[in-house]
Amino acid sequence: MVLVRFPHPTGLRGKKRPAVIVQSDMYARAVSTLVVAEVTKNLTMASDPTCLFIDTSTPEGKATGLVRDSVVSCLVLVTVYEDAVAQVLGTLAPPLKQELNDCLKVALELP
Repeated sequence: MVLVRFPHPTGLRGKKRPAVIVQSDMYARAVSTLVVAEVTKNLTMASDPTCLFIDTSTPEGKATGLVRDSVVSCLVLVTVYEDAVAQVLGTLAPPLKQELNDCLKVALELP
């Protein structure tokens, strides 16, 4: 979980917001860009199969470094430069990583 200037869809400079790096660590070292998924405090899509709900009252949720319940949207993926990461907030515990992988598979229509 990182804090990054998330680009606005219009191409204008976006705002800093939490995001999850969704690309392999191996490739993150090979290129100077990162593929990230948007994190939002808007919980309207929390039960959607393409979104991961993070409950910050749980130990796994606390480990993310988020301060309020949030949703990781696998429908909003962008590429940012590695130096756009302002801060590392926390990590995803293995169960959340697996759930995120499942959400990505649904969003990208992968088997």
